[in-house]
Amino acid sequence: MAFTAQDVKTLREKTGCGMMDCKKALTEADGDMEKAIDVLREQGLAKAAKKASRIAAEGVAFACTNDDATKGVALEVNAETDFVAKNADFQAFVKTVADTVMAENPATVEELLTKTAAGTSVTVADLLQEKIQTIGENIIIRRFKLYEGAVSAYIHAGGKISVLVKFDTDVAGKDGFAAYAKDIAMQVAAVNPLYLNKEDVPAEVLDHEKEIMIAQMKQDPKMANKPEQVLEKIVMGKVGKYYEENCLNKQTFIKDNKASVEQYTAQTAKALGGNIVITEFVRFEKGEGLEKRSDDFAAEVASLTSK
Repeated sequence: MAFTAQDVKTLREKTGCGMMDCKKALTEADGDMEKAIDVLREQGLAKAAKKASRIAAEGVAFACTNDDATKGVALEVNAETDFVAKNADFQAFVKTVADTVMAENPATVEELLTKTAAGTSVTVADLLQEKIQTIGENIIIRRFKLYEGAVSAYIHAGGKISVLVKFDTDVAGKDGFAAYAKDIAMQVAAVNPLYLNKEDVPAEVLDHEKEIMIAQMKQDPKMANKPEQVLEKIVMGKVGKYYEENCLNKQTFIKDNKASVEQYTAQTAKALGGNIVITEFVRFEKGEGLEKRSDDFAAEVASLTSK
């Protein structure tokens, strides 16, 4: 019985197995879908499909650049437990994914999965399924960001946070720039700015913040009876504070509380005899916004070993 590319796709969706494994199984089963599923189950490959429904909110946030720091990637790859983040096979897989992003420049995770994994002859999707099978946990490539230009990457707390920053500069090759760039990446990791400049704050966000500020002041007996124009002036002062807390260039530099990040950048550019502008940054925190496993993993292991 012949089979089509759509049959291979359907089998892959049903089992979670790699494309080549599905094609081989259909060939062995002479195109019979149910028999092909049995073939994969017998080979132990279909177990990966069951793992795909399990919550993966641990894992690692990772970032790296190429050798001359002209291209970099930040990404998050999730697994079910934090033990996996220390697994050498998992770590190698994450690095392969990062290298593939830099080599192939995919637009989405879905496109990334179709690319040949760096240093291999298989797709990222097939390699992912292999790792799910061998490591024994559900693994998900959640997100990534690629920058090209002068870049700096930083990983905090062994993969809890990853940061990638891009610069527009003519001093990237000079001594001192790399240290400055790392400082900025560390700033992003530590203080978690939401925006680069105050102009980047959406008007609706600012209006919402102002509404909250005014409501808070009206709850304060000392402020409630003040004229609206006075309250408006106080709000403008609070807006300035909001910028200082949430906009990277306006934040106080963590290594020098007498200077802002913007001022530190200007000082460094002057010292290196050129220009530096921070143009973009991204910060990924492992498991951010994801549902966490509520079960007791240690108890689960204990229950399995006691049987």
